[in-house]
Amino acid sequence: MSFISTTFRLLGLAALLLALAPGAHAQGGARKGQRLAQIENAKIAFITNRVALTQDQAQRFWPLYNEFSARRRDLNRNGRLLRRDVAEGMTDQQIRDNFTQSFTLRQQELNLEKEYFDKFQKVISLRQVSQLFLAERDFTKEVIKRVAGRQGPGGQLPPSDD
Repeated sequence: MSFISTTFRLLGLAALLLALAPGAHAQGGARKGQRLAQIENAKIAFITNRVALTQDQAQRFWPLYNEFSARRRDLNRNGRLLRRDVAEGMTDQQIRDNFTQSFTLRQQELNLEKEYFDKFQKVISLRQVSQLFLAERDFTKEVIKRVAGRQGPGGQLPPSDD
């Protein structure tokens, strides 16, 4: 699995873990939306700082990155749906078809990464593109670490104080 693909999978995992974080469901969808918006704002600040984006670069980079993220999120959502759909009652052919679709989605994800790797270089330097992928990975690690730090004994999340 490529470094970039691993990074994107970690980001998806971080989003899932955040949805399970204390307080994420405490007050329904509004609370979850606020929490995710806070995380997204922190991610923007983190990446902007780590990649050392100038104001001009940031104005051109963030719309492109948001487009990339939305397309990647759609591919990941489709992949999760495929994995969820595997059932005991499936025939071998249905299982094979499911894997084929999964492989196709992973190839589409790789193609998306290549496409945006090229697009990012038109807005930021190659070194900054490299720093972007490292910053995404580091941000995801930090989110996972914070969520894991809130877990109680046995890996269970403690009751929310919200």
